[in-house]
Amino acid sequence: MGSKYKHVFEPIRIRGVDFKNRLEMAPPSPNLASEDGKVTPEFVNFFRPMAKGGVAIIDVGNSEVDIREARDEERQLDLGTDECILPLTRFAEMCLGYGVQPSLEINHSGKDSMFEHTGRPAFAPSAIISTREYFAAQKHNREPIPPIEMDHAKIRETVDKYAMAAYRCKRAGFKMTMVHGGHGNLISQFSSPLYNKRTDEYGGSLENRTRFTIEVLDKVRELCGEDFVIEFRVSADEIHPQGMHYEETLQYIEMIQNKVDILHVSAGIHGEFEYMRNWWQNYLMDRNYNVHYAASIKKAFPKLPVCTVGSIMNIKSAEEIIESGMADFVAMCRPILADPEMPRKYAIGREEDHRPCLRCQYCGDRLIVPAVINCSVNPYLGNESEFPEAKVKKADVKKKVAVVGGGPAGIQAMLTLCDRGHDVTLYEKTEQVGGYIVPGSALPFKPDMKDYLKYLQVQAAKAPARVLLNTEATKEVLNAENYDALIIAVGSDPIVPKLPGIDKPHVHWAPDADEGKVEAGEETVIIGAGSVGLECAIGLKREGKDVMVVEMAPDLANMKVTSGAIKMELMNIVNDLKIPINFNCKLEEVADDKIICSNMKTREKVEFPADTVLLALGMKPRHDVADALRRSALETEVYVVGDAITPAAIGQAVMSAFRAAAYI
Repeated sequence: MGSKYKHVFEPIRIRGVDFKNRLEMAPPSPNLASEDGKVTPEFVNFFRPMAKGGVAIIDVGNSEVDIREARDEERQLDLGTDECILPLTRFAEMCLGYGVQPSLEINHSGKDSMFEHTGRPAFAPSAIISTREYFAAQKHNREPIPPIEMDHAKIRETVDKYAMAAYRCKRAGFKMTMVHGGHGNLISQFSSPLYNKRTDEYGGSLENRTRFTIEVLDKVRELCGEDFVIEFRVSADEIHPQGMHYEETLQYIEMIQNKVDILHVSAGIHGEFEYMRNWWQNYLMDRNYNVHYAASIKKAFPKLPVCTVGSIMNIKSAEEIIESGMADFVAMCRPILADPEMPRKYAIGREEDHRPCLRCQYCGDRLIVPAVINCSVNPYLGNESEFPEAKVKKADVKKKVAVVGGGPAGIQAMLTLCDRGHDVTLYEKTEQVGGYIVPGSALPFKPDMKDYLKYLQVQAAKAPARVLLNTEATKEVLNAENYDALIIAVGSDPIVPKLPGIDKPHVHWAPDADEGKVEAGEETVIIGAGSVGLECAIGLKREGKDVMVVEMAPDLANMKVTSGAIKMELMNIVNDLKIPINFNCKLEEVADDKIICSNMKTREKVEFPADTVLLALGMKPRHDVADALRRSALETEVYVVGDAITPAAIGQAVMSAFRAAAYI
């Protein structure tokens, strides 16, 4: 009979290679290769849930053709010698065992190769110092090192390295590979006028700038043969004013279309940080962000199989894209990391159980730390050795366990405890579960958070647990039940400074305005320029309110926003909307029609008119509530998790709750 998603799950064969559906896992870099760049058991097990979950292709990101000269991550794969082949077979055979085509994103970082990893200058088409190198030099207190311009011998050697990398994949059992020709890596450094300033036959005209691409693709085909699928990743538009733009990209594709089997269409570059957003979108950006590029390219080249990528959040969207002819394949990374089982859940009609991605950048930010990739909403990700098959073990002894608090930490604790077979009761003092996800999902530009709230509420309703709403878990209530164990997930409270006038009736917590619980006036001042404050300001400004922000920090760099990419996006929107931010301003007093601040530099008093004052000064843990409940079970069986310990990102709260519940 099949599922209702007929187009997504339609098989296709290319060069005799069978793809069981049109879903591709876009390439992540999990930071799980060995120090010398080999596949490890942890690496294989990281991808096993994705293989089981139902995608047709699993790509692994940023696999270098030679990490001795091109390396820009902590633990990435090295395809530079035959020693990689045997470990690669473990990954390939795992994927193929589930009917999934394994693929590596074969790459050379070019100018972005990091001296701290290789101990040598980078190689590039031209000796242009990248933005990334300037930042690295500043971080490590050294002078920026210009890359070495590749001579003809080095170009030939590098072409061979790409081809040998692909051939090693084939020897390991792969039937395809993705050649990375986008995002400002070496191939696109040759093709882009932004980075290629050569005057020989590899520079100048588009035909010359395409020469390196063609030589790489031809050599890959020569070594790998006609029964091997070449997927080629391209930035449809580099966005940078001096970069390669869409019209020129069409001409570029015209020259290479007969040399590739699947064209993987992305956008943007990563070496210039302000243009990362086009290939690494966040929750403030539209969904299906780059699909229009793929659709246009598919229309221009109807016979060329096209894959689209970029904030495609679920299988329903993928179905609509393929059904409408905008692309032949749909690639997702973060939504699959958030829920590897998403394809299967949609196929069997369990869409409501799909765990949604938040586009919060938590996974990618961990690469920068560096750390193994984790996910805000999927605590199993990156912990596959500890929890094989993304499952917790059944408890040896069934226990009666209480969870206090129905936010994301409390819900995760409850679900994990139920999976372990315990008798679970969750106490939530309000009328609904979700905690601060409720106000956090109120603004119209936060659909990802809305989906997460719905997921939490659906899972709470379906769980084999007793969920008590409008019930405050006091010490007396808990003691009367005689629980064997207790997880305290009572969250945090907004910080309200003790200042004159702070209790006036026109002073509120900013998220109350997001929810419409309070009416913002025509002259609203928001105190605090973190993500909560700036999101509130954006929402009010789009409603036509006159709003400004007051912030103690001296500048953007010191603002408390979890992700640098999101901080930049928030500021871009704030600037576009012309929302003023007054830095170096500390709130001292709230009057009836104004606020009085002090300048942190000059100590002078500054006044701003205000008929509404909204506080967004951060959160403080509910230590008093947690401490009052700690002895409601044996002390060694009581766990305090999430914001009740330290207010932090959703991912940290969910992980702390999961780990507590996994071992009770």
